[in-house]
Amino acid sequence: MNNFRYNVVTDVRFGKRSILQLKEVVELYGGKNILIVYGGGSIKKNGIYDDVVSVLKDCNVCELSGIEPNPDISKVREGAKICKEKNIDCIVAVGGGSVIDTAKCIGAGAYYDSDPWDLVEDGSKIGKVLPIIAVLTISATGSEMNKNAVISDKTRNIKLGTSSLDFIPKAAICDPEYLYSLPSIQTAAGTADIMSHIFEQYFRKDTGATVSDHIAEALLKTCIEYCKVAIDEPKNYEARANLMWASSLALNSLISCGKEGAWSCHPIEHEMSAYYDITHGIGLAIITPRWMRYILNDSNVSKFAQYGRNVWDIRESDDKKCAESAIDKTENFFKECGIPMTMKEVNIDSSKYEIMAEAAVRNNSLDKAFVPLNKEDIVNIFRMCE
Repeated sequence: MNNFRYNVVTDVRFGKRSILQLKEVVELYGGKNILIVYGGGSIKKNGIYDDVVSVLKDCNVCELSGIEPNPDISKVREGAKICKEKNIDCIVAVGGGSVIDTAKCIGAGAYYDSDPWDLVEDGSKIGKVLPIIAVLTISATGSEMNKNAVISDKTRNIKLGTSSLDFIPKAAICDPEYLYSLPSIQTAAGTADIMSHIFEQYFRKDTGATVSDHIAEALLKTCIEYCKVAIDEPKNYEARANLMWASSLALNSLISCGKEGAWSCHPIEHEMSAYYDITHGIGLAIITPRWMRYILNDSNVSKFAQYGRNVWDIRESDDKKCAESAIDKTENFFKECGIPMTMKEVNIDSSKYEIMAEAAVRNNSLDKAFVPLNKEDIVNIFRMCE
């Protein structure tokens, strides 16, 4: 097992009506002047917006709405300007990954004198960051407990990740009841995102980090057990609660402890959604089983067989057959959850395969992935997704 540092920063307030603790949390960070960041109108329809505003009624509240999936740098610029002009003390991000990621970059941009895009291109330029408090409304990215943010420049079809330990939210309000109104496709895509986060950390060079692997397997089993329950029974609290907590644990560095290596499917999907603006989790579901089949070889077949036996309970003694069955089950699970599973279904043709593959290699360390990938490999994976 490799050396590691694991520092739990986020104060998680989990459970029914945990929103009532938001004022207490805000006050811990000197929160008098608050910027609320959120997406479209869904939080106003389902009552979450009213909850937040009611709890913060004694604060000086500014708002930045309209954060879209695959969030754009323009909103970061707008938010950073508000923070500077209104002397904002902390940012309350009400939403999922897109909103929380935007809030993180706004928090850094508030202390940066030049274009916040610099902070996306080069995370080393991130300095002080305003305190971020997340009010979670979807289980997917795990952004409520991690140091990462992904931002797009849609004018140039660029989507990049950046990170800072100071991006980690100071607190997260996690009420599973806030997920009841999610459309089924968002529940499914969010679960695919959670599972992909786990795969990216699970399928790495073996360093003997067995405890991390077994936690990852338990989280994957949780996603498989509860996703379809949440789709069929949107107000099933047990299903929503378990998916919500799995989302946070999947990407708060816990299951990467003692491991190392670059990610594979996320860099590829980032280029897909940079050019086609598709839902991130859907893109990951399309790519993941095809990537698994493409990289499966004699040196890693035992790892895929471990996945099959420990996650899918496959009782096949032959490693290759077990691995292939596990990959098939992964793809079928996504299909059964109602996720589109081909490029054609999400209106992606082959015209940009080369461009996207080249950008994925250029912008990431795919040579250090579980199985190193080059441009040709990625084009081949895209073709398998047709």
